[in-house]
Amino acid sequence: MTRQKRVVMARLGMDAHWRGSIIVARALRDAGMEVVYLGNQLPEGIVQSAIQEDADVVGLSSLSGNHMILAPEVVKLLRAGGAGDIAVILGGTVPPDEIAPLKEAGIAEVFGPGTPLEKIIAFIEGINHKVSE
Repeated sequence: MTRQKRVVMARLGMDAHWRGSIIVARALRDAGMEVVYLGNQLPEGIVQSAIQEDADVVGLSSLSGNHMILAPEVVKLLRAGGAGDIAVILGGTVPPDEIAPLKEAGIAEVFGPGTPLEKIIAFIEGINHKVSE
């Protein structure tokens, strides 16, 4: 039996920019996904929640420039916690030259400002691991 995708979403660190993450969370919910919205969190809290919620995907939002340190830390902690199969995606203002290093650090995809919601939804729906029970 296949269950709906479960997405844990959070804003990295003390990022005060909330509007985009709320819009994405609502779009994912409206697309039939189960969304757990955490608000502002540090990597440790995000990972703990993702494991507890049996998430398929962690969606991170960053508009404050902390993504090069905190996003890879989420991936590292998920792997250390035996949950490296949870995909991590990132949305926000990420300079183009930082996308490749983020992907090398384990971020599955990076979505910049203005990305159509349908593109984010389609990417998450295309993730095939960890969704069968």
